[in-house]
Amino acid sequence: MLIQIQYFAHLRSLGGPDSIELADGTTVEILLHKLFQQRPSLEGWNKHLLIAAGTEWVRRDYVVKAGDLISLMPPVQGG
Repeated sequence: MLIQIQYFAHLRSLGGPDSIELADGTTVEILLHKLFQQRPSLEGWNKHLLIAAGTEWVRRDYVVKAGDLISLMPPVQGG
């Protein structure tokens, strides 16, 4: 299945792919591992990523579904 990915804030400039092909049953953790292989610069954010599927925050054990839009965000900082 083809999954769309969007990046927010500084993550956009790291040049990750806009979509990725995944097997059924793939978790967010596996998706991240595949992204880090393609774009190692993203891995530096691994411990701090906020992840959403559609409009819902998800954990790394979330099983990605066909049609999901996965959003990757750095921590939010106020001012």
